[in-house]
Amino acid sequence: MLTVPLLAALLGGHARAQPVSGLYVGLGGGANFLQDETVRLSPEFPSGKDRWDVGYTGVGSVGWGFGNGVRVELEGNYRDNTLQHFLGTSFPTEAGGHQENYGGMANVLFDMDIGKSWIYPYLGVGAGYSWTHLDTQFAGTNYPYAEHVGGTSDNFAYQAMFGVSLPVPWIVGLSMTAEYRFFSVLGPERFDGSSIGTAGAFGPKPYGVARGNEDITSDYNHSLLLGLRYEFNPAPPPPPPGPPAETAPAPAPSRTYLVFFDWDRATLSDRARQIIAEAAQASTRVQTTRLEVNGYTDNSAAQPGERGEAYNQALSVRRATAVRTELVRDGVPETAIDIHGYGETHPLVQTAPNTREPQNRRVEIIMQ
Repeated sequence: MLTVPLLAALLGGHARAQPVSGLYVGLGGGANFLQDETVRLSPEFPSGKDRWDVGYTGVGSVGWGFGNGVRVELEGNYRDNTLQHFLGTSFPTEAGGHQENYGGMANVLFDMDIGKSWIYPYLGVGAGYSWTHLDTQFAGTNYPYAEHVGGTSDNFAYQAMFGVSLPVPWIVGLSMTAEYRFFSVLGPERFDGSSIGTAGAFGPKPYGVARGNEDITSDYNHSLLLGLRYEFNPAPPPPPPGPPAETAPAPAPSRTYLVFFDWDRATLSDRARQIIAEAAQASTRVQTTRLEVNGYTDNSAAQPGERGEAYNQALSVRRATAVRTELVRDGVPETAIDIHGYGETHPLVQTAPNTREPQNRRVEIIMQ
């Protein structure tokens, strides 16, 4: 199974974690595709393969996110498929009945941040226990044989999954999910069977009734699911992966100085302090009466919608406050400084929504 090494590679690679923190619940449903199941040859019954129609799947889970991309959860699941054909006999057959599968799993998952606030891929693996209930029958269409298999078998199960979550912008904490899941029950699975007719495990036999066990040696299921996940404690915006290379300030208009900031930061770099010191000295030389200090952000945010806009508005005020504090330290009277925060408005560079643009993360020092 390739999912485990792939998950390890992502944990050690460049993918950044989406911080799901605390308690969450999930619910999903969709279609499942049960592969042909191999029926083992026995003294009472012939061997062959059960072929199934597309069935349906439902899952529910409750889990906990650790804020670093890793989360664990407990899951309950249910699957149902209808028997289409029994393959492998020397005579044509017609078949019916269904197979139900239900159980509980413990899963470990890793969510990834690929730099897009609207989609987060995730990978996971799980292990648990499953019960399979079988109630099927088939009969020869032109041959004197009929067989019925029923009962419940239980065994350990495992699964692997890959999916994406898409945050719902108007409900904080709610995400839609789309997922592929591979699920398997360890074999053999044993069920009670009875038959009447002349077909046997080792060829034709006198017409009569046979009773015994039928073993299924393979149970591989593929599911496509759509669902919802709700986090009760949505995480705050994640820290940036690392400080980007500082962009040289664009040529500033006369008597205006620009100070730039790293993403989601209000701390001053050495270059920023140098520019502020130059502005403080210039205000003394030209006998400036007022300094206007205006803070801005770019339009990116870890949380979409109004929550992200409010966060950026507060961040722009923190940046302006940091510059004012440095100006006072450089000798400018605090009473001569007015500060304002304008959030995402008035960008230097026009960008698409939710774009990290270094030149828009700035404070303007304007001399009056």
